[in-house]
Amino acid sequence: MIQSINPANLQVIKTYHSFQHAKVNEIINLTQNAYGDWQETSFSQRSKLMMNASGVLRKNKEDYSKLMTLEMGKPIAQSRAEVEKCAWVCEYYAENAEKFLIDELISTDASKSFVSYQPLGIVLAVMPWNFPFWQVFRFAAPGLMAGNAGILKHASNVSGCALAIEEVFGEAGFPENLFRTILVPSSQMEDVIRNEKIKAVTLTGSVPAGKAVAKTAGSVLKKTVMELGGSDPYVILEDADLEMSADTCVTARLINGGQSCIAAKRFVVVEKIYNSFEKLFVEKMKSKKMGDPFDKSSHIGPQASITLRDELHEQVEKSIKLGAKLLLGGKIPEIDGAWYPPTVLSNVKKGMPAFDEELFGPVAALIKANDEAEAIEIANDSIFGLGAAVFTQDVKRGEKIAKEKLQAGCCFVNAFVKSDPRLPFGGIKESGYGRELSSFGIREFTNIKTVYIK
Repeated sequence: MIQSINPANLQVIKTYHSFQHAKVNEIINLTQNAYGDWQETSFSQRSKLMMNASGVLRKNKEDYSKLMTLEMGKPIAQSRAEVEKCAWVCEYYAENAEKFLIDELISTDASKSFVSYQPLGIVLAVMPWNFPFWQVFRFAAPGLMAGNAGILKHASNVSGCALAIEEVFGEAGFPENLFRTILVPSSQMEDVIRNEKIKAVTLTGSVPAGKAVAKTAGSVLKKTVMELGGSDPYVILEDADLEMSADTCVTARLINGGQSCIAAKRFVVVEKIYNSFEKLFVEKMKSKKMGDPFDKSSHIGPQASITLRDELHEQVEKSIKLGAKLLLGGKIPEIDGAWYPPTVLSNVKKGMPAFDEELFGPVAALIKANDEAEAIEIANDSIFGLGAAVFTQDVKRGEKIAKEKLQAGCCFVNAFVKSDPRLPFGGIKESGYGRELSSFGIREFTNIKTVYIK
């Protein structure tokens, strides 16, 4: 049995029966049959249906937004924005997929030679709960437009969202069974990955989950893309606009209740402005309201579950025992639900969970650096490499640091890290490999085929 539980009050929203092996295999077979015809469709036909999906998302935005907020607790305004972003990615690939996958002529000694991008087949998506619609659509829109089919294994606590997404593609007019959801526990996934009709796997989630899925997929030589955790550093230099930097950093830490792989987590501030930044940052964090996610005045809702909230609190307490100083928050409220307040730790050092691990919640780690060189060294001293940002009024200086110095897949200057359909998204080190979005993302799950004609 799979339960969806409202993290704001711990009430059960709905209980689902897990799919048995026979049902999962039946779904995979049906999806394979649908793929057989879909791979032959024109880009214009795929584009029409993907634009339909965008329309379905916007038409049902309120229903989908409420479902997301109920199942994982994000503020309702952020849920609405997520649905809009999903509609955007559908439109983006509807308009650009053909251009991204057009044959590329290459001059060789052949009479004709070119590169062609052909679909692989069924792509299995193992997705997380934190952005229950967006994480799926950023895989599904390019994947289907490339001619692939999709099977979704979503996080169990957002099973309602998983089934709703399947319905989006059905209502948009996509072929029956081309995109299906399977409700199964993680323990059943090895058999799914090994199914010969599954041709590739994409996962967004934790490092342990990524390693487990990659190991299984690798044992049967299936292509994978992994978007894993992050402990994103934000470097604030001595010439930064402090007011703007503090505002941006607080926003970046608290989006989605801090439950984002690319949320800002470590704030590395040069000594010259450290005290001023710390004061501003704490004031702005203190002003953010934790409350009912359906109340538009709430900046932060509950964490997604009691278990996740308690794991976060344990990381905070362990960091404090190791010498971190608690400046704000850090106490579990005595109310029902998975609540955790905006929290700020200072004097954070290597060896503390707040430095070494991913804090998946509204906890900020402030770290002092002597100068730019040390700040960059601290920022890069991590097993992760998903996102990073630098704040300076010298834009050329910021660009050089972002381009050449910060070790991450996505580096921003004077802005918080975010995903955008037009730009490739992904990480290095234990933050994963491969890229989603843009032209790079749609090509990940294609056969990049050489054709040589003498």
